Amino acid sequence: MEDDYYSIESILAENQKIQCTFKVDVPDMGHLDGGKTGDIKALSKVQIPLWMAYILIYSDHADFTIPPPFSARVRNALNADPRSVRLSSLVGQGGLWYGFGRMIMRLLNDVPAEELSGVLTKTFRARLPEVIDQAQHFASLQAGSGSSGGDVAAAMFREGMDGTERELFQLAQESAKKTKAWYETSERGKR
Repeated sequence: MEDDYYSIESILAENQKIQCTFKVDVPDMGHLDGGKTGDIKALSKVQIPLWMAYILIYSDHADFTIPPPFSARVRNALNADPRSVRLSSLVGQGGLWYGFGRMIMRLLNDVPAEELSGVLTKTFRARLPEVIDQAQHFASLQAGSGSSGGDVAAAMFREGMDGTERELFQLAQESAKKTKAWYETSERGKR
C-alpha cells in the first residue's frame, strides 16, 4: 500500500474508526458521538476515523486504545497459526489489515510501534508462501482445465486474504500463467 495522498488504499485505511478517549471537553462536537449532546465531555469514548484521530491525538486532546484487529486475542491467534486468521474479516472496506496496521503504528510510541511492526511483518512472512503457492496452483488449474477447485482449507485461506495479499495473489497467478505459456512455446517445452 502506498502512502500517497491519492491512493485509494490509503484513504480506505485511514477511514477505519478507532476508539478515542477525550482528555478535554470539546464544545459543539457531539455529532461525532452520534449527535447525543452538543458537547463531548472529557473522558468520553468516541469512535472516530483514523484521519481525524491523528489531529486529536497529536494535539493532546484525546488518547486511543489499540483497535480490536490488533488486540492480544488476534495476536495470540496469529502467533499460533497466521494462515488460519481471516485478515479480511478483521477490518471492513476491502480488508486492508496491513495498511490499517501501518497507520496505527504512526500513532504509537517506539516500543508498541515496534511490537506491532513485528506482528505485521511476521504475519506477512508466514502467509506469503501460502499466497504464492495457491496463486500458482490456481493458475495451473485455470490454464489446464478451466476449473477452480481446491480443498476447504485453501478456499478459507483465500477468502480471508487481506487486500495486499489479494493483489500479490493476482500478480503471482498472472506470472505463473505467463511463465507456463513461455515454457510451452520455448525449445524445452516442445521436446
